[in-house]
Amino acid sequence: MLSKNTVKFIKSLHQKKYRTESGMFFVEGEKSVLEVLDSDFLIEMLLITEAFEQKHGTPLQFFTGKIERITQNQLEQLGQYQSNDSALAVVKMKENRAFSPAAGEWTLALDEVRDPGNLGTIIRIADWYGIKRLVFSPQTAEFYNPKVIQATMGSFTRVEFFYENLGEVFARWRQPVYGAFLDGKNIHTLQNALPGVILMGNESKGISQESGHWVTEKVTIPGFGRAESLNVAIATAILCDNFIRISLQ
Repeated sequence: MLSKNTVKFIKSLHQKKYRTESGMFFVEGEKSVLEVLDSDFLIEMLLITEAFEQKHGTPLQFFTGKIERITQNQLEQLGQYQSNDSALAVVKMKENRAFSPAAGEWTLALDEVRDPGNLGTIIRIADWYGIKRLVFSPQTAEFYNPKVIQATMGSFTRVEFFYENLGEVFARWRQPVYGAFLDGKNIHTLQNALPGVILMGNESKGISQESGHWVTEKVTIPGFGRAESLNVAIATAILCDNFIRISLQ
């Protein structure tokens, strides 16, 4: 049976303040919990239903951490899913450690992308296109926000990331930076693109002036209708598709 302190702690992880203080976050739902079990994240506690245990005995037998067996009703009260008959994991955050991209590698950079749903979807898009490394400005949504984790559909376990001032990052990397601008070059006409950084900006303001200073080539997605702009996650998918296609030619 879960103690009151455990219940209180898990519920506190709904708030960024307590996630930051504890260095913990939670993952819920069958798919995402299975993904984190198969990753290099450290799970502090696993809360599972009888149905989940019966269905996934094989991966569970290799888990050596604390397991609590609870009911579906208890799970739904602890997490954010309206319906969760599987599992919830309390997981340790990773250190915010900078990396340097490898030669020939594409990296995604996000400049003040504030919406958790957009961030989660972009992480999933990066995973789809094999982009394993992302860098975020400090004002970008929090990676460990439950809405971000949910939107990634498990892809959060397969990417590396860190938060830092993008100008300082680009100054160190000295790689081509392709920035998304409305007045940029038509991405469909781009013939050559050396692998580098794909930079996406804020949902309403776009790329900031400071980050834009480091852009070596502005690109845009041509529109044929009357919409004013594209959602940043959709735009990211289109640009990733084109850049990966170009680099594979």
